[in-house]
Amino acid sequence: MSIEERLASLNSNFMPGAENCIIILAAGHGKRIKSERSKMLHEIWGLSTVERVYRAAASGLPGANTVIVVGVKAEDVASAVGKRPATRFAFQREQRGTGDAVRVGLSAADTDGMKYCYVLPGDMGLVNADALRDFQKAFTASGNDMMVLTGMYDGPAALNHYGRIVRTKERTADGKATRFPGAVIEIKEYKDITALSADYRVTFKGESFTYTKDELLAAREFNAGVYVFRMEHLAEHINELSSDNAQKELYITDLIALFNRHGRTVGAASPKDSSVVLGFNNKSVLKEMDGIARNRVYERLKDIVTISDEDDFFTADDVIDAIIALDGKGIPLDIVIGKGVHLGAGVTVNYGLTLKKNVFVEGNVVFGRNVTVWANAHLSCYPEQTLTIGDNAEILWGDIIKGNISVGANTRIESSVNITGSDEYPTRIGSNVTIKGTSYLFGSIIDDDVFIEHSVIARRTVRAIRTPSGEIKKVRYVLPEPEGLDAISRAAPVVKK
Repeated sequence: MSIEERLASLNSNFMPGAENCIIILAAGHGKRIKSERSKMLHEIWGLSTVERVYRAAASGLPGANTVIVVGVKAEDVASAVGKRPATRFAFQREQRGTGDAVRVGLSAADTDGMKYCYVLPGDMGLVNADALRDFQKAFTASGNDMMVLTGMYDGPAALNHYGRIVRTKERTADGKATRFPGAVIEIKEYKDITALSADYRVTFKGESFTYTKDELLAAREFNAGVYVFRMEHLAEHINELSSDNAQKELYITDLIALFNRHGRTVGAASPKDSSVVLGFNNKSVLKEMDGIARNRVYERLKDIVTISDEDDFFTADDVIDAIIALDGKGIPLDIVIGKGVHLGAGVTVNYGLTLKKNVFVEGNVVFGRNVTVWANAHLSCYPEQTLTIGDNAEILWGDIIKGNISVGANTRIESSVNITGSDEYPTRIGSNVTIKGTSYLFGSIIDDDVFIEHSVIARRTVRAIRTPSGEIKKVRYVLPEPEGLDAISRAAPVVKK
């Protein structure tokens, strides 16, 4: 199957009547990230950057049709996103620049009837729905034909490799007051600025402006890579882009100058939260962005639950939303998240949940009330399985509990216990059960009130049998019959020469 055929298999029908088209540029590889994995698949707070951009767009610009342009590692990126409603993939076979990527995206979009086109970079993993909603409002209020999202660079100018927003000065090159103060003329890419050998002169609506190389490099306002266009004008001018630049590529940024040249109106808007415009080209910036995402989560949760270490925890987006929804019921949560705790996607938390240091929870794990999980325990299951922990249960240090399992109320699983369950052989543990010692259970049914110690129990039913005095018999030192003994022999001693 060719790449095009594979991508076609993931395409969905567009929504008829949709006004907005979203193009996500996810074709680049990112050489400076120094990884065989696509840049778009590196993660911010547990999700790939392209997934975060997609979710922000779907929530912030609802009712839109979406095209994801892929190129390097195309099948990896497309497979990671998967089949989504009103979403198509377009393949940029050659890396000819962002302008060419938009052209490729438009060719796959079937844009008849769509009024506006939003373009987003696939590596802007901190962008959120609020920022895109505000951007849309600013564009609608402006009445412009095009708008670009910008940020303000607050570091040393020498480290600013973003494209600069070039605005009109107060006075033109011949010293006259401009009629258009602060208007957006164009975006000048960093590499094109550094390649200048003389002052840069540009004309805007009949007025000329001159900029020195140092002036351009010192400009703080930068291009964030998010745009919105009136579709009719974008379709008209996209094929006018030229590769006459330092990188010999088609820049989407050149559309600003093209729009101005044709008498279209261009504006710029900045987000309330400057961090949303960050993109990354290397591992250090990616780590910085992940830290910003963690801080955002901490700010949302810090007065709702107890987080032992704000710099060392992970809580997936859906779990965060569930915690906030629980808090909205007005009942104190009393949830404690210890240092190094990982709460992955799909986990269902509950009141009184205490997770000690380095607990790992992933998958459809459902906690009852007042459950305590001690340090270094691991609880997880596969996507179609459920792992349920009953009210007042206690999971002690270093336990591994994985798979299709239910644990009853008031059950205590002591340290160094390993419990697994499969689809064919689920494990069902009753209430008031104690399991301790170096025990291992798989695919077994355990009655209420049973005590198990130092045992290996696989695909068995353990009944609660009472002694004449009424006590339940304890199950200890149970081992299965050995298998494969004929493959084992005594090791020969090593003879030194």
